This record gives sequence, structure tokens and C-alpha cells, in this order.
Amino acid sequence: MTKTIFITGASAGIGKATAKLFAQKGWHVIATMRRPENEKELNLLDNVTVLPLDVTNLEQIKETTQKALMLGPIDVVFNNAGYALLGILEAISDEQVVRQMETNFFGVVRVTQAFIPYFREKGSGLFITTGSSAGLMGFPVSSMYDASKWALEGWSESLSYELNEIGIGIKTIEPGLVATEIGDRSVIVSHPAYQSLMDKFMALIAHGENVTTAEQIAEVVYGAATDGSDTLRYVCGEDAINLYSQRLANGDEAFRAGIKQMLSANQQI
Repeated sequence: MTKTIFITGASAGIGKATAKLFAQKGWHVIATMRRPENEKELNLLDNVTVLPLDVTNLEQIKETTQKALMLGPIDVVFNNAGYALLGILEAISDEQVVRQMETNFFGVVRVTQAFIPYFREKGSGLFITTGSSAGLMGFPVSSMYDASKWALEGWSESLSYELNEIGIGIKTIEPGLVATEIGDRSVIVSHPAYQSLMDKFMALIAHGENVTTAEQIAEVVYGAATDGSDTLRYVCGEDAINLYSQRLANGDEAFRAGIKQMLSANQQI
């Protein structure tokens, strides 16, 4: 029987690449995005259904969940919608702080809540979330983005125990730098007192080595959806794997010292 995946944030980047890959693999894909009227690719695929969803809109989450469930059984929910708020906390507005958490964290929580009763009654189901290596390690000038991803880490690990009780899985994908449109859609807030740090870190990101493609991350998502394991975290991308290995091997303080050294030497991250 054909399986179905529900994807948030499918208009670009990892979300779109994942929708295409699962469709190629014969899955039915429910691809959601804030402005489906602008979609020019996914809406042309026979086994893809495009629906509107802004994950900061609780009523729309409920409505779209019901529309999706009316289409037939759903096997996997991929919580992927998100964006990066980068910059100096002193200069970030309260509205920007709230929007970052509403999108990256509370949006995931609320979409998950909307599907749990269905999966519980069905007796099976899997949630996959786009986390980040920035949910495992803190990086400069990204405190609120990192906070949103760290929040997902603790939430997912804790939630895994209760979901396990009712036969539901939860997994998190942890990519490093990914060559997607998220860079173009990032919100960047600067402050003159920190300009040197800001410039150095943005240069590290811009010239980073081992950048992973959205298509490579989509393959990891597909593996997580089909490997039958109860693995919680999938660290992916050579940069993320290397940095996280250093973090685990050397400890938190040595890792922080290494980041400071990279900034002072302007090396590639």
C-alpha cells in the first residue's frame, strides 16, 4: 500500500527536496507551505497534494491537518518549516524573538499535537523534525536560532518516551550548513558594537567547507522514515559530523575555545 508523508515548509530547500524524493520513491506527499499559489513544481506532480499552512497559525494547523487526514492514511509527519534569525541579541526586537520561537519551536509542537491523536488511534506513526547541528552546539551571533533548535532537542528526547508508549516514533535530523534558500530567507540583525564578530562569523558561514545539499539531507530524511529503527538523532553533513565529534571528544569548553580560535584566525567552519 502506498505510504503518505505530510511535510511542512515544502516551498523550498530541504522541504521541497524531500517532497520530490518521496514522490519519486512512490509515496503520496502532502506538501504544505504558506503560499501554495506561488508553487510551480510540486503542484505538477501526480502524487503530490499541495495545501496551505502557516505553522504560526494555530487555526490553520487544525484545518490543514483535518484536510490532510480526509485524503487518506498518513504515515509520517515531517516538521520542516523554519528560518534562521541571526544576529546580536541586544539589537533583536521582542517581535523577532517571539516569531523565531513561534515558527521554529511552537510550530513544530502544535503540528505534532494535531497529529498525535490520529497516530495513537491508528497505533503507528512517525514524526521527523528538521533540527540542526546548532541544536547540539551553540554558535556565535545566532542565540535565538540556536535556542529554537536546542528547544527541539530536549522536547524530542522527552517526548520520545511518551510516544513510545503508544507506538509512535520521533526522530530529528541534524544537518550542518546546507546550501538552500534559508540563507536568502534568514533575518540578520546587526549592531555596531559587535560588528567585528558579526563580520567574522558571517564570513565563516559564507566560505564554509563541506556544505551539504538539500537533496543529500532529503536522503537522510528518507532513510530515517524507512530504516525501522528507533534512533532519535541523525547528525548529517560532513561539517556537522566533524564538529559534533570534536564536541563529544574534547568537551564543551574545549569546543568553545576552538570556535573562538577559528574566529580569531578567520578559518573556515
